[in-house]
Amino acid sequence: MTQLVQYWGTGRRKSAVARVRLIPGTGRIIINGREFDEYIQSPATRLDVMQPLTLTATANSYDIIVNVRGGGKSGQAGAIRHGITRALLEVNPDFRPVLKKAGLITRDPRVKERKKYGLKKARRAPQFSKR
Repeated sequence: MTQLVQYWGTGRRKSAVARVRLIPGTGRIIINGREFDEYIQSPATRLDVMQPLTLTATANSYDIIVNVRGGGKSGQAGAIRHGITRALLEVNPDFRPVLKKAGLITRDPRVKERKKYGLKKARRAPQFSKR
């Protein structure tokens, strides 16, 4: 029995967490058991997810299997992109300068701010009335 070579990467964005698995293959992407184009409909978001693969010229070298939970479609796409980046760094550490320059290695720390008491939202105060 041959050992299956696979590379793992965990990506996070807002409240979305993506577990990404890279397996040498033809470039097929499966997200939560569905095809890439079916799961992510927006062409702009698709380009965003593919960015680390196009920068490293590995788009057709690996099959990608993703499990993603939490957040919305945009946050999930960012998490997938981050996970793919981390998995590619496991494949070849020489990709680091290219991915770093594009700003893909850094996890985006922006998350929703918590609601404070006495306010309607995180910063939105109730409307002021003199009378």
